[in-house]
Amino acid sequence: MASAHIWTLGILFTLSGLRAQSVTQPQAEVPVAEGDPVTVKCTYSVSRSPYLFWYVQYGNQGLQFLLKYIGGDSLVKGNYDFEAEFNKSQTSFHLKKPSVLGSDSALYFCAVSDTVVGAAARAEYK
Repeated sequence: MASAHIWTLGILFTLSGLRAQSVTQPQAEVPVAEGDPVTVKCTYSVSRSPYLFWYVQYGNQGLQFLLKYIGGDSLVKGNYDFEAEFNKSQTSFHLKKPSVLGSDSALYFCAVSDTVVGAAARAEYK
């Protein structure tokens, strides 16, 4: 059976001189068999309401936007069958996919910002 390797690296946005904030992705690598579900964990710390993002980088390509949470429903559906659930009490935004493909092998980035909604809405295009 083929497998996929999910690598992780947390990043944070500092778009407007922001205060203490951080992102933690506790797993550096998540090996998973093709067809199995995967969860990539992300916890955050931010002084105000969080705006949360997931990006992916395949090979030597640039970052590609997967999904974002800027308020509203806690379950966010994204590109390529990925989804993430915002959990305020656990300060988490874990990325999930029900069935991994070999082509999902990539580097995944969780990002947080506490900037205004306008800046957060544009972050998918950076």
